[in-house]
Amino acid sequence: MAVTNVENQQLRVQEKIAEIMCGKGESEECCPVKDILARFGDKWSIYTILMLGKQEKLRFNELKAQITGVSQRMLTVTLRSLEEDGLVSRAVYPEIPPRVEYSLTPLGKSLLLQLLALADWAKLNINQILEARERYSKKTQPIS
Repeated sequence: MAVTNVENQQLRVQEKIAEIMCGKGESEECCPVKDILARFGDKWSIYTILMLGKQEKLRFNELKAQITGVSQRMLTVTLRSLEEDGLVSRAVYPEIPPRVEYSLTPLGKSLLLQLLALADWAKLNINQILEARERYSKKTQPIS
């Protein structure tokens, strides 16, 4: 029985998904996808990484000004979490007032490359997504 290229590719995708996902009853530590997405899959972490990727170093207020809608507290929490995970480095300079700069670590830069690939995908597919949302909205509207 001959297996087509499409079928072969689908099998490889399924194998890869099974390889990275945890099964039922397995510990949370074994599931890197779940752990990573839970830690920095939120919009503020992604925006922070993207903004730090745009410029080499940013001070807190510069970063806050570039991320529309983020509160001071949420940006502080986000930066601490990203620093804890080794994605962002924080440099404090002994000046008055103290100067603090944030930048991506090599690990953060490697994640940035993946986010840029996702951003490219989003740009390529936004029209299809918006059309699908419109079709769905029409489908779920109550009949009057």
